[in-house]
Amino acid sequence: MNHLRATTRAAKKFVKTGQQQQEAINLLKPKVCRVLSTSTDLESDTITASGPEIAVPAHSQVVICGGGIVGSSVAYHLAERGWSNVTVLEQGSLTCGTTWHSAGLIGRLKPSVTDMQMLDYSRCLYERLTNEGYGTGWKQCGSLNVARTKDRMVDFRRKHALAKTIGMEVHLIGPSEIKKMCPTLFTEDLVGGLWIPEDGVVTAQDVSMTLAKIAREKGVKIFEKVSVEKVVTKDGLVTEVVTSGGTIKCDFFVNCAGQWARAVGKKTVPKAVKAPLHPCEHFYLVTKPMKGIDPMMPVIRDFDGYTYYREWSGGILAGGFEPNAKPCFHKGIPEKFEFQLLPDDWDHFQILLDQMLHRIPSMQTAEVRQMINGPESFTPDSRMLLGKSPKMGQLEDQISNYFIAAGMNSAGVVGAGAVGKHIAEWIIDGEPSVNLWPYDVRRFVRLHNNRKFLRDRVPEALENHYALKYPREEYKTGRKLRCSPLHTRLEVAGAVFGETMAYERAMYFNNPDDETFGKESRPMWSWSKPCWFEPVQEEYWACKERVCLMDMSSFAKFEVRSRGDEATAYLQELCSNNIASEVGTIVHTGMQNKQGGFENDCTVARLDQNHYFIICPATQQTRAIAWLEKHLPGNGSVQVTDATSMFSGINIIGPHAHQLLADVSDFPTNKSDFRPMTVHLIDVGHASSVRAMRLTHTGEDGFILYIPSEYALHVYDTLMIAGKDYGVRNAGYYALRHLRMENFFAFWGLDLNDKITPLECGRGFRTKIDDPDYFIGKEALLKQRREGVGQRFTQLILDDFDVHQDLWPWGGEPIYRNGNFVGFSTTCGYGFTLEKMVCLGFVGERDANGKLVMQKNINDWVMDKGAKYEVDIAGVRFPARPGIYSPKITVQTLDPVFVPAPNRG
Repeated sequence: MNHLRATTRAAKKFVKTGQQQQEAINLLKPKVCRVLSTSTDLESDTITASGPEIAVPAHSQVVICGGGIVGSSVAYHLAERGWSNVTVLEQGSLTCGTTWHSAGLIGRLKPSVTDMQMLDYSRCLYERLTNEGYGTGWKQCGSLNVARTKDRMVDFRRKHALAKTIGMEVHLIGPSEIKKMCPTLFTEDLVGGLWIPEDGVVTAQDVSMTLAKIAREKGVKIFEKVSVEKVVTKDGLVTEVVTSGGTIKCDFFVNCAGQWARAVGKKTVPKAVKAPLHPCEHFYLVTKPMKGIDPMMPVIRDFDGYTYYREWSGGILAGGFEPNAKPCFHKGIPEKFEFQLLPDDWDHFQILLDQMLHRIPSMQTAEVRQMINGPESFTPDSRMLLGKSPKMGQLEDQISNYFIAAGMNSAGVVGAGAVGKHIAEWIIDGEPSVNLWPYDVRRFVRLHNNRKFLRDRVPEALENHYALKYPREEYKTGRKLRCSPLHTRLEVAGAVFGETMAYERAMYFNNPDDETFGKESRPMWSWSKPCWFEPVQEEYWACKERVCLMDMSSFAKFEVRSRGDEATAYLQELCSNNIASEVGTIVHTGMQNKQGGFENDCTVARLDQNHYFIICPATQQTRAIAWLEKHLPGNGSVQVTDATSMFSGINIIGPHAHQLLADVSDFPTNKSDFRPMTVHLIDVGHASSVRAMRLTHTGEDGFILYIPSEYALHVYDTLMIAGKDYGVRNAGYYALRHLRMENFFAFWGLDLNDKITPLECGRGFRTKIDDPDYFIGKEALLKQRREGVGQRFTQLILDDFDVHQDLWPWGGEPIYRNGNFVGFSTTCGYGFTLEKMVCLGFVGERDANGKLVMQKNINDWVMDKGAKYEVDIAGVRFPARPGIYSPKITVQTLDPVFVPAPNRG
């Protein structure tokens, strides 16, 4: 008889009522606890205090809410740094949430080097603890990732290229090698795989208890059965935590509450903290011992089949991340949900079961020990939630000592080690040692914390854990939330929308009058030449030769005002460029942190003596307002307003832009009257109070109109009607991206981050570093200039590249100089004027340990005539020509001549 299939049929008939479900869970609970812990030592070792007779301390440097593996890791790393006055609060028992039922997979191959380095740290930590005699269940069995499609192998080759740059041992292998390594696998439908020999597995519960035990031995206080009832804040700081065991005054609070993190955030007073996550049901099964299963069987990941496999006590633990996942606990997590599971759902599990029986045919005769259906929390973009959390109010002002470490997206065990390390750094040193912006909670706005939005989005987030994510692929759920007033017009005009900060943005336009509209034969997403290449090419040339309109409404916008000159003094301290210029002037400036890195990269327009208008990338909305609010004078003399929704933005790009604007306004648009980098208040059509700026963020001539949102539709229609004689058309963000890359314009979040300084990206001329005025980060920049710069933002042009046949670079590609690894690309795209592929990125010499070597003349090193550069695209290295200044392109010869930028603007 087919045992597993028979067991499945029987299970579907098993649990009928809610009472029977709970009885079944209670019967399973003790079995599961024993199965998922391989150590007997930790269970008998008392490492916590609990009960009503135990009083919590009156004061603690750090209060950590949550006793799972993440909370234990934060406590451990703080204790390792000498911070012993730390209190961990667990409402139930340690590991009782999701840690206890984790599968314990330690796989490090991810889409970015930062991801890989973080997970590698966790792996090394768990291995070291094991070697020191602690029980972790660590087993270095390796990972074997298999591919069913050529596109999946491209993904593997890209990750293989990244892994080599950090010394991770990774091998590309074929189906025959896969079969030799793991004879139990069916391999006839595979095209290849990746073997990562130093990956492995742990027992999650044991790792968590080990970290907690060591933390306690170093002085950390751990309390079980103590819940957080209220987190009290005052003047942007957590002052005390009210618990069921008393009140604790604290210097820092860390929300490590896992699937409870959102609910804990709502307990903050007077304003709640957002922690956008939502639980989903996550399934796996464990078989009884099976014949032929090697104890050192590698972890198998069949991403195209949604499934993973590991050896467990002579059998197989097999689970997955299926399409159409099931969100759970939408109305709240039940009280006392400790060491509990959700009811089995064999019907829902069937799609995973079919793939399991296909990949490991011997499982068809296996007997099931148990089905596990445990909740796991997921975030709107499938990335962790880390960092200082903004409050939920009209202004996303920051609570500077409230940290979040949650939303692990079923990677809690493999990620916990590094998360604990970096949160400890953030608390003690004031910042983490690596750029954590991809995981920073400030990447979200308030609506991302909406419970219904999360319920609808997180099933897609769970599926994406294993789904093949192509470059620039967009989420499908939770869309059309923030829409420009022009959205319907653009949709009718053929716009294909993407989403940033929940804002719908036209990425490119198909021609709705074309007979092939909506019938694109090429796939929507690809590693190679994309289906939007031709539409974007048309938009690009329209920007170069005629005139285009681009909806820029999603950009974050802020007003800064004061009665006296306080606003100017405030911004002079925040901005590294000089913004104290005459009224009507626009300045492009960074806002640096104390280390000189870019906290913000923005445009500041001086509208009046004490009135400024700030524009920055859409992704900066929450982060920027938090930074601005953090540095406001305490006397209330400066007011900051988030004006993002108050103004729509229309970018008018192209050689006919000035003629078009002149036709619809009463203001002269020649360059003598309307100089570049200036702003004027004008009328357009019947609309008044339009803020017109002569800049485009692309390097091309034109204007951006910031229009009171109620006038946006009228202004757009007026421009489109008047622009017919000039060949006006719509353009999307992809065209803007290709223009700015070809013109060597860096963009925050893609090229720049809080670790990159102006001296590293060629923007030293845009700082007042030599002026007597103080600004945040000035000392760091002066020190860097004295000691040398380790890397330089560089434009690399690929000469021997076939845009129609070769795999494209999409960002994150390794860059080599004379055969040595020197950096990564950041953004890439085709230069339609150059007729070459263009990659932007940072390059610098590295020592034997991979650290950047500081150089006094980094430009000379980059541009050394004897240097030969290559960009590695999925394992193929393409020769590249470097440039460190904006190219002056001669269209006739298609030969870029690099010239330095002339001024600070």
